[in-house]
Amino acid sequence: MVTLASLAGTDAALPPGTAGLCIAGLTADSREVMPGFVFAALPGTAADGAKFIPQAVAAGARGVIVSNHGGRQLDQAGGTIEALPEVVEGAAGRIPVMLDGGIRRGTDVIKALALGAKAVLIGRPYGYGLAAFGAPGVERVLAILRSELVNNMGMAGVGSLKEIDRSLVRIRG
Repeated sequence: MVTLASLAGTDAALPPGTAGLCIAGLTADSREVMPGFVFAALPGTAADGAKFIPQAVAAGARGVIVSNHGGRQLDQAGGTIEALPEVVEGAAGRIPVMLDGGIRRGTDVIKALALGAKAVLIGRPYGYGLAAFGAPGVERVLAILRSELVNNMGMAGVGSLKEIDRSLVRIRG
């Protein structure tokens, strides 16, 4: 596992149970964890993650996944959708940013794309469909998400994914 500490040139390790944002950089040469992925655990905030993106790029990252590993460890910790804009800004178009976490319906996909994600990951819905009905359940989950995405794009007056932009979301202060 490659941590942001190792990308920053330190030997510091994160203590077990550290709450925070996680960024995974996609690289071509980290097959020991998962082909195509290097996982970088990040303590702290989206701003912390955004500042490490140049180092991740220098280390060979070809993309970034903003994730909280499936849940908030602290009840007041922000969700991945809240961290997304700062990470997208930090990436500055050098590498694509993807969102993992909190995608449950088509409107969640629209929000993530509107805030700059190039793609979303759907772990829990996929797992729920698989657990309930096997492969047909996964197919149904994907069909529902796609249908909700298309229907909500139509209601928003958006004809293609390329037309989704930040004007479709309102961020409350």
